Amino acid sequence: MTANAHVPRTRDALGLCAFLLLAFGVLVLGGMAAAPAIGVWYPALRKPPWTPPGWVFGPVWALLYPTMALAGWLAWRQGRSRRGPLLYLVQLALNAAWPWLFFAERRPELALVDALALVVAVLATAVAFWPVHRTAALLLLPYLGWVAFAAALTGAIVRLNPAR
Repeated sequence: MTANAHVPRTRDALGLCAFLLLAFGVLVLGGMAAAPAIGVWYPALRKPPWTPPGWVFGPVWALLYPTMALAGWLAWRQGRSRRGPLLYLVQLALNAAWPWLFFAERRPELALVDALALVVAVLATAVAFWPVHRTAALLLLPYLGWVAFAAALTGAIVRLNPAR
């Protein structure tokens, strides 16, 4: 059942739990940053007409975080690369930083820089995962698409709301 026959099932299960905890920890941290700004500050921003309704973001992220965790775990359990898991952690850190920059600090221009770096980091992670575990790399593609969309949306918000 495991890709590496020598990996004990307990280690495998603990690894999956660790990846899920990491991913959902980032989700919770982001929610803590966003919650105070969602009610007043964010609605007051000018946004492009293609901005999804606010209720879309939660369910999308709720689907993407377990997929990200599964991708990271699948690549990690192969044990053939340190670069992939390191890039995975880098993209998680960038992911965690975005809501703090955008919502908590109310600095969309810094969040845009972070979002662009996140797109590069997710792409680099998928590329690093490809030779190790192709399914892991493919699982990151919806996430890559969403963060690219989020970067475009952040850029549009920056353009529509110049710093005063």
